[in-house]
Amino acid sequence: MLLLAAGAAQAQDMAGCPQLPAGSDLIWEHRATGDADFCRALRADGTEAFGLYISREATFEPKRSNREEAGAIDGHEIHWYRAELVTKPNIEARETLIELDDGRVAHIWLQAAPGDPLQSAFEMAGNLRFGADRQIAAGQ
Repeated sequence: MLLLAAGAAQAQDMAGCPQLPAGSDLIWEHRATGDADFCRALRADGTEAFGLYISREATFEPKRSNREEAGAIDGHEIHWYRAELVTKPNIEARETLIELDDGRVAHIWLQAAPGDPLQSAFEMAGNLRFGADRQIAAGQ
């Protein structure tokens, strides 16, 4: 059982991805390409809770007309922007950008049903941890 817990902790602290919220039971799926990182936070059933792409250049250009909720992620004030999902009309999609301390940009996206599931997704994304303290944890 101890080995199983250690494996889960290692999966949560995948290098290149931010630290997942404590107790979230999510694991990272990670792909590195050059100086960019693609991370998907997966639930136990394999579905995506949210995803992010960290790179030197922003991969998403926010449109003020799509601005929805204000929030914070790891101390960074952000705005969530509405995205359209033609194939999932009953699902809310949001995305945002965060300028990281190392000069890179994180593009974060999520999809959830309206109401409580969407609020839960915002809270989970808001508890991500980027930065030096996260990198130390990943290197252990």
